[in-house]
Amino acid sequence: MVLFLYIAFKNIDFEEVLNIFSNISITWLFVYFVIWSFSHIFRAYRWGIIIHSVKEKTSLLNLFGATMVGYGVNCVVPRLGELYRGLFLGKWENISRSSMVGTIVLERVIDIVVLGFSVLVSVAIYSGDLYEDIAWLKSTLYLGFAAIFMLIVFLFSLVKFKEKFYNAIIKLVGKISERFADGLARIFHLLTDGFASLKTGKNLFLVILHSIIIMLLYGLTAYVGFYILHMNEIQHVDFAMAWIVMTISAFGVIIPTPGATGSYHLIVISVLVNIFGFSNEVSGAYALLTHATTYILFILSTIILTLIINKRQAQKKLPVANFITVFKNKPGEL
Repeated sequence: MVLFLYIAFKNIDFEEVLNIFSNISITWLFVYFVIWSFSHIFRAYRWGIIIHSVKEKTSLLNLFGATMVGYGVNCVVPRLGELYRGLFLGKWENISRSSMVGTIVLERVIDIVVLGFSVLVSVAIYSGDLYEDIAWLKSTLYLGFAAIFMLIVFLFSLVKFKEKFYNAIIKLVGKISERFADGLARIFHLLTDGFASLKTGKNLFLVILHSIIIMLLYGLTAYVGFYILHMNEIQHVDFAMAWIVMTISAFGVIIPTPGATGSYHLIVISVLVNIFGFSNEVSGAYALLTHATTYILFILSTIILTLIINKRQAQKKLPVANFITVFKNKPGEL
């Protein structure tokens, strides 16, 4: 994280960055917050569609709250948020926490697939040769799509031929260790149950539709970021530019640093400077603004929504959750 930050900001005049910050547009900052909120509401709703195979009706507020808990925790400890959001939602919705594993794995697979296609859109709409201007992009896409293809084939086969896979694997592993076989059987069921939600054409369509909407809203937040810093007054900006910045910077988010700190900044600054010709200072200001804003919003949302939902749950005499109690099982719960 520190190394990424050093490389990203070593050639930037922070006095000029502060000067840029002093002139930000509060109106556009508010618009940014509204669009950002809707993007994560749609993400929470999509998760609810995926969870449908586990529980038919889930509260959108609980889904949104658990989603924000996940992001908030990731701001402190990378990837731990994936565990916590499942635990919180399981507690609030009275769902076995083990039942959440498959849905979270499925959602992450969907995110990676959608990101891959979004980057291809960036390649198509860029006026130059994006593969040439970003040397590591083509090889990353090739490797990523190869891995995705193999994973999808494996998961499709896992769901379609569930019993054959299950019996063969458990029989083979059981010869080595019955305990390990039992654990593997549990993981097997969690994955297949999570992917069961996409068996119906309607749910698959809704997941694809919401994934597209989520990406468009992410692109829109990146676009509004230009106007917050008046970058439109420096040169022409458009949604295509924002889309490219958003999709390429997503690789910085994938790198496991707390809240994508450093890795996000490095890639955003690189894209804005080397691809679109903005100054180091303006690019640094954009990276700092968009990252700090989302970072603060994730932390505040985690605190505020947890308090609101727990109060609501207590009033209805339903389970409440905090960062310790979510690890405690009820008798017989997995």
